[in-house]
Amino acid sequence: MSEAITEFRIDVPDTELADLHRRLDATRWPRQLPGEGWQRGVPVAHLRELAGHWRHGYDWRGWEARLNTYGQFVTTVDGLEVHFLHVRSPEPDALPLLLTHGWPNSFVEFTELIGPLTDPRAHGGDPAQAFHVVVPSLPGFGFSAAPTEPGFSVARVGRMFAELMRRLGYDRYGVQGGDLGAYVAPEVARADPAHVAGVYVTGGLGIPTEADLPELDDAERAFHHQMQQWFGVGVDHHGLLRAAPQTFSYGWQDSPVGLLAWMMHKFKEFTWTADVPEKAIDLDLLLTNVAVWWFTGTSGSSSWFMYDTTAFAWPQGQDLVPTGVYSGSPGIRRIAEKRNRIVHWPEENPGSHFVAMDEPYAYAADLRTFFAMVR
Repeated sequence: MSEAITEFRIDVPDTELADLHRRLDATRWPRQLPGEGWQRGVPVAHLRELAGHWRHGYDWRGWEARLNTYGQFVTTVDGLEVHFLHVRSPEPDALPLLLTHGWPNSFVEFTELIGPLTDPRAHGGDPAQAFHVVVPSLPGFGFSAAPTEPGFSVARVGRMFAELMRRLGYDRYGVQGGDLGAYVAPEVARADPAHVAGVYVTGGLGIPTEADLPELDDAERAFHHQMQQWFGVGVDHHGLLRAAPQTFSYGWQDSPVGLLAWMMHKFKEFTWTADVPEKAIDLDLLLTNVAVWWFTGTSGSSSWFMYDTTAFAWPQGQDLVPTGVYSGSPGIRRIAEKRNRIVHWPEENPGSHFVAMDEPYAYAADLRTFFAMVR
């Protein structure tokens, strides 16, 4: 099996960019349904404004050039071509760090984080806490090849990413993950515990289930009930993509406004620090993520971890190497410690679900804090 690593560069053809513009111009807009604000979903007037900016104000070529300033590569691992960024720090003793993105995101999630991590000296940080950064595109996302058969798993991705780090020559490295990455990152440690210094997750560990209720105190039980009510609001994307991902992918593949509406709806639910996501995350950064999904046609293939499951389950973590958590709540540390060696568990860090996008400096600082403990 070839272990060749090949340089990669994003170069969307002019014809595809023109096709995107044509489809945006030809959008068949629905009528606004009765209701207030986002009660029925993304408001028509709001989405028209965002789509208008995507068509007339957003500069894909500028963002494409920015993404191409990072070293990008592809290599075949376990029969699938994996795309990844590899950005080495100017600090020679930097710790290698694998960053694992979530859904519905892409490697674009870490655009604002890479600089503070690789070159803290230039961003007001301690150069002794620098990282060499590796950012793979998960299989079926972005420029990585999609799974070709059912039964693909986060454990398999963990083994693939451990092999990628071996192939890059890294004997000791850290792993980060949030959202889907919070499932994948512990699997990297399971696959390669001798070389993983620690696993850092954004959150999701220690979320109580019905089986945990007897050991909860009254306040925790009340909070668990409230949390269940929160989860009953909004679109259950796990249920939707478990049931019929192929059906929904036709619309997202064919209509850029349909894809934009879906993505903005989910980011609205995930960005609880603002009334609309673009108030917390730069709009052009959000559009760059949507554009990567559009140009790669991965709205269907990215759902593999949902359509091959029977029910939603929170990440469990691992106990082979130390674990750090960016923000513990709404998880309960003692529940997480049943399956994890927790050494870092702050409660009040700022940010929303995709914290690397809305609070990159706070996230970088906390990453440094954890890995200073385990490196």
